[in-house]
Amino acid sequence: MKRTLSLDKEEAQILEGFEHGEFERIPNFSAEKKALEAAARRTLQKDKRINIRISSRDLERIQMRAAREGIPYQTYISSTLHKLVSGRLQEKV
Repeated sequence: MKRTLSLDKEEAQILEGFEHGEFERIPNFSAEKKALEAAARRTLQKDKRINIRISSRDLERIQMRAAREGIPYQTYISSTLHKLVSGRLQEKV
């Protein structure tokens, strides 16, 4: 039984480019892969702990949003803070 993939638009473009030979192998792929893996580990490493006090209403709303995303609320908070400080989340003024 053969499975068919369900690709989104970006994935379909990548597959088409690959099939048309538009991609080239990265020189020294193993070293590049190791460097990128190390960078990802450093980025995702959680090495500090904080305690904050927030209103129970805010916590409930955060927990509801995290549940909609299907992730633990502490992970949701950490992810949101990371997006904010990295510039991928804009503050509303």
